[in-house]
Amino acid sequence: MWTSINAGASRGDAMTDISLTILPETEGDAPAIARLHERTFGPGRYAKTAYRLRESVAHRLEVSFTAHIGTLLVGSVRLSPVRVGETKALLLGPLTVEPAFRERGVGQALIKRALDEARAKGHRLAILVGDEPYYAKCGFKPIAAGVVAMPGPVDPARLLVAELVEGAFAGVRGPIRPEWETT
Repeated sequence: MWTSINAGASRGDAMTDISLTILPETEGDAPAIARLHERTFGPGRYAKTAYRLRESVAHRLEVSFTAHIGTLLVGSVRLSPVRVGETKALLLGPLTVEPAFRERGVGQALIKRALDEARAKGHRLAILVGDEPYYAKCGFKPIAAGVVAMPGPVDPARLLVAELVEGAFAGVRGPIRPEWETT
């Protein structure tokens, strides 16, 4: 999927369009994505609760995407299967964009593509740990305190959900855990 985004609008630079290509992630992308994660998140990423949760289950290639400008990989988003209580969901993240291409719509384009594909494949919910003002642009809303719990320390105000099907989060509660894990 080719997308043209305005590269400078949000930074106040001269208006410049960049041609962004969003592609499904492939196994061959793994080394470049790992290097991107290392550059953008550093070694501290391994201590984060969401990162630890994702270590327990492989992300799904069919709903994970990369962003390219020409042949340069400039971003990535992954979705991993989890359960919230007994309800299946997808955990969005990590979302990462090369620093030079941030604030240009790359992250938003990746999220939109991933959520659209997840919806098309019959998934009903996506959750994440992140900043509500940023992710609200893609339909994420805060989860009320005490409704769900991550398996480690997380600021409850940063737990967000997007219903891919209207009403899909109604009555959902419980711990967030890797999809394959049973109670």
